[in-house]
Amino acid sequence: MPAPLKKQLAVSLDDGFVLKRSVFQPCLELYPMAEWQKMMQKINKLNRFVKKNNDFIRRFTAGVKVIEVDSTGRLLIPKDLVVFAGIDKEIVLSSAVNIVEVWDKDKYEKSIDDSVVDFADLAEEVMGNLDDDDGIS
Repeated sequence: MPAPLKKQLAVSLDDGFVLKRSVFQPCLELYPMAEWQKMMQKINKLNRFVKKNNDFIRRFTAGVKVIEVDSTGRLLIPKDLVVFAGIDKEIVLSSAVNIVEVWDKDKYEKSIDDSVVDFADLAEEVMGNLDDDDGIS
């Protein structure tokens, strides 16, 4: 783990992390334990007697592993998650607001360079309709 990222996550290092498959991308998601607990509070509100909810919970939590960062800043990615993410040699750690995405370097580069998605249109669609008073523009 790069030193600047380790420093930002210092508060979470003692509590550990959860590493899981991403829902939308061929990457992994690294949740600080506090963020994972918030997510699980939301998930636990789902009615498990609704089949769709039960199926979602099963798939969302598939392959979840509790991970610790050692004193030198290394974390061990279990083999099944390495295979899922197609991690070959080099990885990219990408901040995704409250979690860190773990990508195979080539897959990450392809995902951000993908010309199929026009980022300007995406930004307008996602952020353009916000009517906040915080002055973000």
